[in-house]
Amino acid sequence: MNKILICAVTLCAAALMSNTSSNDVKIKWLTWEEAVKLNEESPRKIFVDVFTDWCGWCKRMDATTFQDPEVVRYMNDHFYAVKLDAETRDEIKFRNQEFKYVEAGKGGVHTLAYSLLEGKMSYPSFVTLSESYDRIAVSPGFKQKEQMLKELKFAAEEQYKEVSWKEFSGED
Repeated sequence: MNKILICAVTLCAAALMSNTSSNDVKIKWLTWEEAVKLNEESPRKIFVDVFTDWCGWCKRMDATTFQDPEVVRYMNDHFYAVKLDAETRDEIKFRNQEFKYVEAGKGGVHTLAYSLLEGKMSYPSFVTLSESYDRIAVSPGFKQKEQMLKELKFAAEEQYKEVSWKEFSGED
């Protein structure tokens, strides 16, 4: 009886430890500057999450899709993932250009976010870039796990070089 109890406790402890370790895995979010530096050392595609602090759907992405173990694993394996606050007041220097916050309307916008999104400001929006910073895709809106993985694979597997997003995704 004692052996059975010890075995059961050991199995439960092992299961808890494996669940804890897999749940602790998170996307390795970087700043723009960190991603650029890493990309210079070891080129990789870049995924940019353009968000704002007040965006409810952005927070939902952080709490759901970006917590999914499969999304986390794929993102960390294939991309430098960047969180870019579209309203940050921090200056960002990139390729001899200064990007900064500009007052506009009730608030303002960071010019790097504006540039990456081609002026189509909606949140959340996601931008995938090649290793040489060429824009692969801009994708606005909340994404469930399946849609996010499909978009990540389109970029990481370089399907965009062979087919359009429409063909790849099967969307009409």
